[in-house]
Amino acid sequence: MADTNEPEPEPVEEAPAPAPEGAEPAPKKKRVVVKMTDKQKVDLKKHMDKHKDLKDLSISQRKSHRMKMMSKMRQGKSLKEAHKEIMSS
Repeated sequence: MADTNEPEPEPVEEAPAPAPEGAEPAPKKKRVVVKMTDKQKVDLKKHMDKHKDLKDLSISQRKSHRMKMMSKMRQGKSLKEAHKEIMSS
């Protein structure tokens, strides 16, 4: 008789079958690009010049701050709203 104390081997899972060669991947959604207005650009430039003069942020921190500000302003937030939201997080 077989020894009953031996565990049964676990079944091996097979990798999923690759997609057929003729199939195309699902099309990616394009992001809607909202450009900043000239007023927003000027306001952001003044804002960043203040940080440059204060020397409260390093170069990399200023760049990161600028990118975050641009992102928020493109969403329609004002300069003050964007800055407040970024600094609170």
